[in-house]
Amino acid sequence: MKIQSPSDFGKVLKNGAFAWPGGYPLFFICDDGAPLSFKYAQANAKLICQAIRDNDRGGWRVVASDINWEDADLYCEGGAKIESAYN
Repeated sequence: MKIQSPSDFGKVLKNGAFAWPGGYPLFFICDDGAPLSFKYAQANAKLICQAIRDNDRGGWRVVASDINWEDADLYCEGGAKIESAYN
């Protein structure tokens, strides 16, 4: 899902860490391509919302949420492994 506003980001957070239907794990993608785990994004929601609102390109601006289908080696910028749907 494309994220263009703090409201878009908030909707994804509100819907939870798993896509419906299917229950696939979600993660976020920043404007610089960095992945953020759902949990890490939740913990840094204020910084992310400010960056989205201000169009700040300092690393916190989330531009999308997605499902990690098969990348068993995908890690969050915060250091945690991001769960994949099939590996």
